[in-house]
Amino acid sequence: MKKILWGLALSVMVLQGCKKDEDDTASTTVAAENTTQQNEWDDTAIAKFLDEHYFDAKGNVVAFSDSDDTDNNEKKLSSYDLQKLPSGVIIIKRADSLQPNPGKTIASDDAIKIMQNTTSYIALKSTETGVVSLTSDVTFSNTILGTGVPVYDPSYYYAKQSMIDKLNTTNSTSYDRTYYEIEGLREGLSYFKSFDLDDSADYNMQGVIIVPSRAAFARDAHYAYGSYSWKDRTFVFDFQIYNTVPRSVAGN
Repeated sequence: MKKILWGLALSVMVLQGCKKDEDDTASTTVAAENTTQQNEWDDTAIAKFLDEHYFDAKGNVVAFSDSDDTDNNEKKLSSYDLQKLPSGVIIIKRADSLQPNPGKTIASDDAIKIMQNTTSYIALKSTETGVVSLTSDVTFSNTILGTGVPVYDPSYYYAKQSMIDKLNTTNSTSYDRTYYEIEGLREGLSYFKSFDLDDSADYNMQGVIIVPSRAAFARDAHYAYGSYSWKDRTFVFDFQIYNTVPRSVAGN
């Protein structure tokens, strides 16, 4: 319980800090006028992000430094054999030696345990340079700096039917799973396999899934994880799937 409360407190502090960052950013950037433009800007900004970041030794996504040349020989994310799905989701796998072997196929109805450092951004255009970039970063979930153990079966991956039914009954609404789920994450994970690791095992990220806003919440109504709006936001999931287990009851 203490770990959970500490994690929630950390999330509040992160979100408060990010609110200030967004206020500062608003004066030098402009937002997309509509979803078509947002989709275009997402793709442009993601391509820029891939050129400006690399994996460290543990698979954490790190920005190249402008002042330190020790990272000059690091491999850009854009140099990997990445896949871009029709939805716009980007998949990057690290070396085969860092993937589970043989690994377990992640079935569509499995429950997962995911170690992650996931950050959300919004693609905005600079009023000074006209360059579109992923800005206003917000920590969505960081189990490495948080509890230190993988999170079990989060609702943004798989929304249980019982939870949806309770929401709709309580609020007289008719939401479906997309109210909770980041669809691009589910889609992206189907291209990976899971390990069979204990929660206490040290991490070594197996890859990245970048979910543009159109494959996340776009401008739709959604659950406010961390009491925050994720409208128009792109998600960068840097992760390792520790384990998967079949659900005892389909949909829950």
